[in-house]
Amino acid sequence: MAGGGAKPGERRGGRQKGTPNKINGELKEMILKALNDAGGAKYLQKQANETPAAFLTLLGKVLPLPIGGEGKGKLTVSWEN
Repeated sequence: MAGGGAKPGERRGGRQKGTPNKINGELKEMILKALNDAGGAKYLQKQANETPAAFLTLLGKVLPLPIGGEGKGKLTVSWEN
């Protein structure tokens, strides 16, 4: 029996490249609506004051990771212990 699988890089159906997942988009809309209904920025500020650990966890998930460098050569990443 001959192999009928896709070749590396070959697409055979599914969403087109760059098309967002419908579930994720709908979920994001529901979350933003709930945030708006709860008070928006004022609600988030209240949460930051009352539960700072949870609020900082949220920030860590939604803010982009800063990457530094001058755009020349290799990028070196190090952690301090």
